[in-house]
Amino acid sequence: MNYTVNQIAQITNAQVIGDKDLIVKNIAYDSRIIYSTKNTAFIAINTSKNSGEKFIESAIDRGINIIISEHQHPKFENITWIIVDSSIDFLQKLAKYHFEHSHLKAIGITGSNGKTILKEWLYQCLWNEFPTVKSPKSFNSQIGLPLSLLQINDSYELGIFEVGISHPHEMEKLEHIFHPQIGLLTHIGTAHAANFQSEDQLIDEKIQLFKDSEVIIYNGDHSLVDQKIKELYSSKKLISYGLKKENQVFIKNNISKDETIIVDYLDEEISFPVQQRDEATLTNALALITVLKELNIDNNKIIEKINALKAIEMRLEAIEGNKNNIIINDSFNLDLDSLKTALQFLNEYNKPKKSLVLTDIVGVNSNSQELYEEVSDLVNEQKFDSVFLVGDEITKFSNLFKSKTSTFISTQELIDSKHLTDIENQILLLKGARKFEIEKLKDILELRKHDTVLEINLNAILHNINYHKSLLKPETKMMAMVKANAYGLGSYEISEFLQHHHIDYLGVAYADEGVELRKKGITTPIVVMNPEQHSYDAIIEYNLEPEIYSFRVLELFYDAVQRSGYDKKYPIHIKLETGMHRLGFKGFELDQLSETLKNKNVKIQSIFSHLSSSDVSSEKEFTFSQLEIFDKNSTHLIDAIGYTPIRHILNSSGITVYTDHQYDMVRIGIGMLGESPFPEVQKQLQSCVSFKTVISQISSVENGESVGYSRKYKTDHLTRIATIPVGYADGIPRLIGNEVGSVGVHKTLAPIVGSICMDMMMINVDHIPHAAEGDTVTIFNAKPSLKEFAEYCKTITYEVLTSIAPRVKRIYIKD
Repeated sequence: MNYTVNQIAQITNAQVIGDKDLIVKNIAYDSRIIYSTKNTAFIAINTSKNSGEKFIESAIDRGINIIISEHQHPKFENITWIIVDSSIDFLQKLAKYHFEHSHLKAIGITGSNGKTILKEWLYQCLWNEFPTVKSPKSFNSQIGLPLSLLQINDSYELGIFEVGISHPHEMEKLEHIFHPQIGLLTHIGTAHAANFQSEDQLIDEKIQLFKDSEVIIYNGDHSLVDQKIKELYSSKKLISYGLKKENQVFIKNNISKDETIIVDYLDEEISFPVQQRDEATLTNALALITVLKELNIDNNKIIEKINALKAIEMRLEAIEGNKNNIIINDSFNLDLDSLKTALQFLNEYNKPKKSLVLTDIVGVNSNSQELYEEVSDLVNEQKFDSVFLVGDEITKFSNLFKSKTSTFISTQELIDSKHLTDIENQILLLKGARKFEIEKLKDILELRKHDTVLEINLNAILHNINYHKSLLKPETKMMAMVKANAYGLGSYEISEFLQHHHIDYLGVAYADEGVELRKKGITTPIVVMNPEQHSYDAIIEYNLEPEIYSFRVLELFYDAVQRSGYDKKYPIHIKLETGMHRLGFKGFELDQLSETLKNKNVKIQSIFSHLSSSDVSSEKEFTFSQLEIFDKNSTHLIDAIGYTPIRHILNSSGITVYTDHQYDMVRIGIGMLGESPFPEVQKQLQSCVSFKTVISQISSVENGESVGYSRKYKTDHLTRIATIPVGYADGIPRLIGNEVGSVGVHKTLAPIVGSICMDMMMINVDHIPHAAEGDTVTIFNAKPSLKEFAEYCKTITYEVLTSIAPRVKRIYIKD
C-alpha cells in the first residue's frame, strides 16, 4: 500500500481536512500497539459495542498525524483528517480497490478449522517459488481481511489470505472485496456454528467466497459440503481431498501400520514419511499437496517441502525472568510481519526499560540493504535500551540501529559474552529465526526451570471477556476479579493485560493483593472485597477502594481516613445483604446508614451484592428474590443519599442468565477463564489454561509388580509405566491416584496409577505405543478438560486453579 491522502479520499469518497499530499503506507487500528508512526494513519473503528474515536488522542500522543475517522475533533492541531461515513466500510472499500488493482494470484482459505495452519504451511512451501504475501497472524475478519489485503505491493505475485466469518451475511461483504482465483475450504466443524440456524446455512455462507474462483479445493469428507459444492459450482474446476477414498485426493495405504504415507492425487501416487498421523494433520497435508499440485510444483519438490515443514508456533510466550525481568520468547519464526507483531506485544507492558535480541531474517527474497533499513526503522521507533544482533547478515547493518548495539555471529557467542546477565528490571524480547536456537537464551534467563508449566493464553481470556461483553449494553462497565492470584494464574500478569484492554475495575480479596498490583504499576481502580482492620492504612496509601459491609467497618475505616489527612471524599463500595447471609447491610439498616454517611467525608462509588446461586438452574426463584431485594434496597439507599453510585450484582453466570439485571456494572471471574456451567455458553468460550509436564522415564513393569508407595497398584500383565515430574506439592491432590484420575498423552487419556508422590506420579501408557520419554503430558486443558479434572478431584474448577503451587512456572502466551 502506498497512496497519498488525496488518492485515498478519491477511492473511498472521503473528505480530507489538512495536507492532501501526505503518504500513507500503513493503517493502524489499535492505539495501544502502534509500532511505527512513519507514513502511518490511525483509523478510529466504530462498532456497535465501542468507538475507536475515544483513542484518537492516544494515537496522536504516539506521533500519528493522519487520522481516519467518522468525525473531526478540532482540538487537535496540525492533524490531517480523512473523514468517512463508516470506518469499516471505508476500510473495505480501500481494500477492494487495492486488491482489484493488483496483479496477484490469490488463494482464499475458509472453513472452521485449520485455516491458519494451512496458510502458514503454504507460505513455507511457496515463498521461494513466488514472491508471496500472506495474512498476518489469523487476520481474517471484516476488519482483519481488509488490513491483510492492504499489505499487497507490486513485488508480490502470490497472495494467501484467510477469510473467517462468525455470523450470517458476513461472507457476502468479504467476497465483495476479495475474490480468490483458488478457493480452499478446510474442515467444517462447530466453530461459530451456534450463530447459524443450521449446518446448511453455515456451509452456504462459507462457500460464497468461491463465487468467482476458477478452482475450488475442498474437504470432501463432509458429504453435505461435497453435495453443495458440486450443485452450486459444477462449471468450475473442483478437487476434493480427504481421508475417505471417494475423494479425488486421498491416502491409499494403512496409516497406522505403514512407515510412509501414499497419497493418490487424481490417480497419481505421491509417497512420503510423516511423524504426526492424527486425522487433522493428515487432512491438512492432503489440502497442501492439492494446492501445490495446482500451482505446478513437481512431486519431488513437494516431498522436499513437506519434509522441511516446521511446526507452526503462532504464539508469544511471556515468562518471569531473573532480576525482575520479563522475557518475551518469540523464537519460533522471524519475518517482517512477525517482528511487527512482537513489537506490538511489547507495548502491552509498562516496564520503562526494554532490550531486544534479534537475528538474521532468513528465507526472505529481498534486497538486504532495503530489508534491514526497514527492520532498523521499526526497531529504532521502540527506543530500546540495548539491542543484541545475532547472525552474519544483520550484523553488517549494525550502524542502522540507534540504541546501544552489540553484535554476535552466533547465539552461543552472545551467551558466552554474559551481556544478558547484566540486564535487570527490563522487558527482554527474544526474536529470532529458528536456526539460531535463541530459545536457549530463555532457558538461561528464566526464573523457574521446571518441566511442569501452567500456560495461560491471554487471547483466550480476552475472547471470553468480549463474549460476556457482547451480552451487555455498550455502556455497562465490567469488573474483573483477580483475587487469589487471579485464580492461580498470576495476579499482576492478568491485571496488566486487563488494564491494557481497558477493564473498568479490578477486584481483589485482601488489601495486600491490591498493594502488590499498585507497586508493579497497575493504575486501574481496585476494589478490596474483604478489607481487614489492620490493612486500612495501606488501602488509603495505595489508593485502593474498600468494600464496606457493616457499621463497625465503616467507623474503623473512616477513622483511618481522618488519621491519614486525606482531604477528599474517599471512594467506598457498599455491600448489601440480599439472601446469601455472608456479609452486607440489611434492609432495616439503610436509613441509619444514609444518616451516618452524611456526616462522613466518603463517597459511595458503588452499591452491590452477590448472587449465591446464579449458576443453579433450579434456584431461579431464589435468585429472582435476591435481585428484587437488591433493586428495592439499592434504590432506597440512592434516594436517601441523593446521588447515584454504580450498581452491580451479576457474576459470570449471572451475566449469561440474568442479563436484564446488569445495572451499571457486572463482575467477571471464572467466566473470563473459559468456564460456564451452561453448555450453550460453554460452546462460546475458549479454554485459557493448560497445565502440562513431560514424561521423565518409561519403564516396563513385569506382571504382578507394584508401582508407587504402599503398593496400592499392581500390574496384571507386562505394562509400560511412565513417570512424570508433578505431584501433590504442585497441586495434584493424592485422592486422584490409583486410577481415579487420568492425564493426556498424544490426545489419549492415560490413567494415574499408584499413589501420587510429593513431586512425581506414575501413569499407564501401555495403550499409547507412540508415547516416549520427553513427550508432553497434559494434566488438564482439552483432554482431560479443566472441568473433567475437577470432577476427578471431587471439587470445582476454582479450587483446582487456586491449588496450583507457586513453584509451577507460569507462561503467558498470545496466539
